[in-house]
Amino acid sequence: MATVSAVSGSSRFWHVKGTWSARDDRTPSAVWLGILWIGMIAGFGVDFPLYLHANPAPPMVVHVHAVVFSIWMVILTAQVILVLGNNVSIHRKLGWVAAGWAGLMAVFGPWAAVAWQTVNFGLPNGDPPFLAVQFLNLAGFLAILSFGIRLRKNPAAHRRMMILSTVALADPGFSRFSGWLWPNPPQTPLVSFFWIFYGNVLLILLMLGWDLWKKRLVRSFVIGSISLFGLEVTEAWLYFYPPWRLMTTNWVQAWTRMHV
Repeated sequence: MATVSAVSGSSRFWHVKGTWSARDDRTPSAVWLGILWIGMIAGFGVDFPLYLHANPAPPMVVHVHAVVFSIWMVILTAQVILVLGNNVSIHRKLGWVAAGWAGLMAVFGPWAAVAWQTVNFGLPNGDPPFLAVQFLNLAGFLAILSFGIRLRKNPAAHRRMMILSTVALADPGFSRFSGWLWPNPPQTPLVSFFWIFYGNVLLILLMLGWDLWKKRLVRSFVIGSISLFGLEVTEAWLYFYPPWRLMTTNWVQAWTRMHV
């Protein structure tokens, strides 16, 4: 019996490796990246005036974090443009820069989250349980990114996983826009999930829907998408979980005392 990876033909849509030209995936990748940019620009655009006039002012590490994560979007965009321009060799070299840059994100993401919560502890902007979203988002990003790097010799899977890794970080932009439209955060896990993660879910569904329509479902991407969706459901549930709320509040309170 033929293995899944050996099966090809128009009647099949489940793949381990792509049986089509890698060029066919280039335009969809640019579209998904464009949607990511729209969500980021819209969300951070409406939030930027509040950020500039925040009281208390954000700690310096929050500014550094913003620069580091913005540069990641620039790196990802450069990678997609290089492939669109058929500059694959440069794309591969820049890929190792991207991997190293993700290491910076692993440091500055949690650091900035804790610093922000510490400065705003006891104030309206303080929300210690939200660390569930901030920490697990980054964990999902790093896990999917690592998987994507391992799959770099499988272009179809690699390309999808690299975009999906950044989808794991999409909610800060999209949720700021939903917060601008609907200023009062929902008070139930289900509504809160869509309030925060609607952009992530939209991108996952669009990417899966496109691949299903083209009969190009890649196993690793499907597994990654389901895992990311499950992680985000966990984040929304954990945010409202009383022991987590108590624990994170105690954490931030202790950190605040250490820095007073």
